[in-house]
Amino acid sequence: MHKDTKRREALLYHAKPTPGKIQVVPTKKYATQRDLSLAYSPGVAEPCLEIAKDVNNVYKYTAKGNLVAVISNGTAVLGLGDIGAEASKPVMEGKGLLFKIFSDIDVFDIEVGTKNVEEFIATVKNIAPTFGGINLEDIKAPESFEIERRLVEELDIPVMHDDQHGTAIISSAALLNALELAGKKAEDVKIVVSGAGSAALACANLYLLLGVRVENIFMFDKDGMLTNCREDLSELQLKYAKAISPLTLKEAIVDADVFLGLSVGNVLTSEMLLTMNDNPIVFAMANPVPEIDYNVAIDTRKDIIMATGRSDHPNQVNNVLGFPYIFRGALDVRATKINEEMKMAAVRALAQLAKTPVPEQVNIAYGETKLNFGRDYIIPKPFDPRLIAVVAPAVAKAAMESGVAKNEITDWDKYEMELLERLGSDNKMIRMLVNRAKTDPKKVVFAEADHLDVLKAAQIVLEEGIGEPILLGNKEIIHELMKEIGFDDDVVIIDPKSKKETERRNYYGEVFWKSRQRRGTTLLDAQKWMRERNYFALMMVNLGEADALVTGYSRSYPTVVKPVMEMIDKAPGVSRIATTNMMMTSRGPIFLSDTAINPDPSAEDLAKIALMTAKTVRMFGMEPVMAMVSFSNFGSSENVSPKKIRQAVAYLHKYYPDLIVDGEVQTDFALNPDLLKSKFPFSKLVNKKVNTLIFPNLDSANITYKMMKELNKSDSIGPIMLGLDKPVHIFQLGASVEEMVNMAAVAVVDAQEKEKKKQGNK
Repeated sequence: MHKDTKRREALLYHAKPTPGKIQVVPTKKYATQRDLSLAYSPGVAEPCLEIAKDVNNVYKYTAKGNLVAVISNGTAVLGLGDIGAEASKPVMEGKGLLFKIFSDIDVFDIEVGTKNVEEFIATVKNIAPTFGGINLEDIKAPESFEIERRLVEELDIPVMHDDQHGTAIISSAALLNALELAGKKAEDVKIVVSGAGSAALACANLYLLLGVRVENIFMFDKDGMLTNCREDLSELQLKYAKAISPLTLKEAIVDADVFLGLSVGNVLTSEMLLTMNDNPIVFAMANPVPEIDYNVAIDTRKDIIMATGRSDHPNQVNNVLGFPYIFRGALDVRATKINEEMKMAAVRALAQLAKTPVPEQVNIAYGETKLNFGRDYIIPKPFDPRLIAVVAPAVAKAAMESGVAKNEITDWDKYEMELLERLGSDNKMIRMLVNRAKTDPKKVVFAEADHLDVLKAAQIVLEEGIGEPILLGNKEIIHELMKEIGFDDDVVIIDPKSKKETERRNYYGEVFWKSRQRRGTTLLDAQKWMRERNYFALMMVNLGEADALVTGYSRSYPTVVKPVMEMIDKAPGVSRIATTNMMMTSRGPIFLSDTAINPDPSAEDLAKIALMTAKTVRMFGMEPVMAMVSFSNFGSSENVSPKKIRQAVAYLHKYYPDLIVDGEVQTDFALNPDLLKSKFPFSKLVNKKVNTLIFPNLDSANITYKMMKELNKSDSIGPIMLGLDKPVHIFQLGASVEEMVNMAAVAVVDAQEKEKKKQGNK
């Protein structure tokens, strides 16, 4: 993609449909005059008076306890430097977005228009009563050290400069595990640090708490090694200054056990790496170019244990593993500060989590057969759903034990369940889906590439590494549209109607005719149909010239399904094709079936649809908990519809007893665990969180998913085709670019699964 196009896309993302990335959403009803009188005058006076009597009541009656300020003055913004307070705002909003999606913490971003340390501190102190915690961000050193130190001392809410401590916490967890794998003790290792800024100093300080000796840490900045003879060092840097003649990085790295890079790319050479001790630990965290290339490093030393700041290599040191959960734990016990005990609790929780069996959901997301603790897995993955329920309680316990917690948690099991429930509204499943597709991209045919939105989706699929698009349509139009959106990558473009494709069309037609010649299809008809892009694309998939197909943007669903049914076989053992939609709801992903194919399925059909849906739910790394829904509950009606549901459930209970499925049940009972348990304690769904709904007919399923999509603005992936032998998936008419990208990711993952199954059957 052209740099200008990428720039335009980034600007458009931030500008449309609403400027910025975060907003304030009411948490109380406001529909009636009574609601408004409670929300504001006169009702609001009552909580005000209660807080005036006891200031601690502010946590009871306001949002303070779940509100963090992300504060910057814009003096050290990412790799952009001192760009000013206003220019830092998009980054601060982005940090707020991460807080919300990973730990359900609300954020106000605050940009302070001063570089004066005293003015900045005074500003933060004056607004602190609003917040439950303060996240300092992108403030240049050494001012950032003094600002954080003063605010920690002078405020009674948790304050943390994440640029320093986030990296320190995550890399310390990685170091703990790396030392164990290398068979080394912290007090014995020699560490060379490239970089002497806030993050490097914070890492070194935390390493000391792990047992590393200060005399064994050799630190370098852009001017060389930190030594006592230098007059340009801050007080914090002097702690690591050596009373020796300065060494070069090449000299210092000899016999080192650990290299920590928080500087610039390519400062560590393969020759230098060879001089390190056995089982060298290398954390090369400069972005986007590490201090040493990952592939160069592992080719140079087979015994290396390596981490980077990049997501495309093992062991990514990513701050998102820490700050959302550290603040979550601190807020939940109303900690007065984030102290060293809490940081070390996060370190040890992260390190321990990497040693526990990884959920299948995480293996699937990263395309791994089985992630295991070892050289390529020393810290958890950012998509690990256990992080919030492991790190936040560890931090909360440390706050209580170290005496900085004002609120005690006594029921830790209940607390962990509450933490997991907080993430129900997050779109993590989509991120995991895309991430999994990227582990093994496939060739995906976009059959309507001469439509602008389809071409945009194909462009994103290519640039994000989800798949390798094959574009079908009028070449002139496609080239013109590509120029318009800056899509200048080299991709395959095919016009099925062109003279150039005559030979291929005839061959495709002959193959198709041989499969349909006893069903009234002539050779001439078959070859003529190959001019139609969907027939052409389906034949590409059938013959292995493409791995998957996505289509349907410009035509009605029934029109697109017809050639699919004619040309794609059912998967082995499948007698009925169906579809499911995955809806991203406030309680987590919910699958709805069948949303597009079968108007009035029989009891037997419903059972088969349920089984196929269960298989797809597992493909997404979830265990299906299925409610077969109707307008009645467990025999309360003898209508035809509930009866066929009961018959389907009876069949599944008899032949698939391990499948968690029950019905017929009304939707509100299925989705409300307390209601279900109180009225129907015998149900197999009791004490389970339903994530799949099987509907009695197409009307109910299709209406429900489209209503959810529009009224609740729920993201939807689907309809996902079930039961086909090839990865073919159909967009809804006029699907958005985002929906098409997600469906392409589904097609890639489907192709991955089918490929694995065929390899397993050989």
